[in-house]
Amino acid sequence: MQLLNVGFGNTVSVNRVVAVINTGSSPARKLKELAKTNGKLIDVTEGRRTRSILVMDSDHVILSSIQPDTISQRMLALQTDYHLADYAAQLKKGREDEL
Repeated sequence: MQLLNVGFGNTVSVNRVVAVINTGSSPARKLKELAKTNGKLIDVTEGRRTRSILVMDSDHVILSSIQPDTISQRMLALQTDYHLADYAAQLKKGREDEL
């Protein structure tokens, strides 16, 4: 399981993130209010301005003070690291098979 830093020491499972959206749109605000009404809103902004909203596969909505682009880059870096480690393991296994 890979954990994604969403600010102030808070992490979420990267595999459970459905979307990372900007807070500027009306649908984003409605999503936030709906999650709050349903008790599925998690605020990890530590009192700072909300810059991104993460939608999880459990219907939870997480408010973060990290820019959406930064979160996307962190997700991409985690996926790249995972694929590189998998590739390295395959190469190592291939070399062991040759011996």
